[in-house]
Amino acid sequence: MKKVLLMALIGAGLCLGVASRVEAQHFYVSVAPAPAVIVRPPAPSPRHVWVASEWGWSGGRYVETPGYWVVPPRGHRAWIAGHWARERRGQYWVPGRWR
Repeated sequence: MKKVLLMALIGAGLCLGVASRVEAQHFYVSVAPAPAVIVRPPAPSPRHVWVASEWGWSGGRYVETPGYWVVPPRGHRAWIAGHWARERRGQYWVPGRWR
């Protein structure tokens, strides 16, 4: 029984290690794409928060997802917008997150 439990824990640890490594993967570009001009509509209610445009990697390039209004998830109140970061290899998108 202890052997099975140990193997399960090792397997879970390996999965978490792989998952965190995938999240840290960056897709570099020499020039960040220009964002679309988005007209922010009025907030549906005072509780809604604007989630700014985000960029995601798809089909070998960055694709923009337009911003939108949303009620924050429980326990969160502010959206920290994503941004472009620069390294020696180029630029990559750092996703936004809830605070």
